[in-house]
Amino acid sequence: MERTFKRRIQGKKTRDGAGVKLLRVLADNTVPQFDPILLLDSFDSTNPEDYTAGFPMHPHRGIETISYVYRGSMTHRDSLGNEDTISDGEVQWMTAGSGILHEEKLPATERLLGVQLWLNLPAKDKMVPPAYRSIKNSEIEEIPIENGKIRLLAGEYEGHKGYMSKYLPLDYYDIHLEPEGSVTINTERERSIMLFTLVGNSRISGKLVGEKTAVKLTPGDYVEIQALDKNVQVLFISSISLEEPVAWGGPIVMNTLEELQQAFNDLRNNTFLQDKISY
Repeated sequence: MERTFKRRIQGKKTRDGAGVKLLRVLADNTVPQFDPILLLDSFDSTNPEDYTAGFPMHPHRGIETISYVYRGSMTHRDSLGNEDTISDGEVQWMTAGSGILHEEKLPATERLLGVQLWLNLPAKDKMVPPAYRSIKNSEIEEIPIENGKIRLLAGEYEGHKGYMSKYLPLDYYDIHLEPEGSVTINTERERSIMLFTLVGNSRISGKLVGEKTAVKLTPGDYVEIQALDKNVQVLFISSISLEEPVAWGGPIVMNTLEELQQAFNDLRNNTFLQDKISY
């Protein structure tokens, strides 16, 4: 059975961090449909003034942040002492868990193009130790397909394996199609699957989808993605719905209001971090 559309959302312009211009595609009002993906921000600019202010040091708890920079670079620094830069096609994967502080700097470049996802952590894993890992190009397999390629950012694709998520299964593909090219992606029927048209207009399950649009799909066994008359780049994200309560306050996502209040109390009382290096 072919998957069809459950919901379609276009990004809206906003600012975050110290004034970074971005498109916010998914947020707190889309959680029920896109579970377990909480947030999706898209970056696409040729003007460094849009983004070089970056994201100063800030806290997270209860989630994982997954940043994919297809063009440009991003430098991460955190309270665990990690400092790392990804560029042109690489991924940053940060597990906030029980609590972390981090900053993201976005150096000037010819074009900044990419996305950041927030992946929810199951209730049983909300307070796991924080961690950071980058996935460099040497670890990302590029799988040739007819009229294009698939960059395997995480998970599995047709027997190929990439970086494996620790807490929730996540298949994350960057699909590139040449003009009029197409690909059929086989899926496990009950997996929660969304697509995001990063570059160009596409046809998904027979429906036209404009650039910078997220589409949540119904259950099914496969989805067909087609390019029109230009090259396209579509992100495919597959996981498992948690169907757990969500209590979301700024950079903190827990399951109850009491847990959320405790997180902000911990921030005020300087007890938020269990593992840290002082700056």
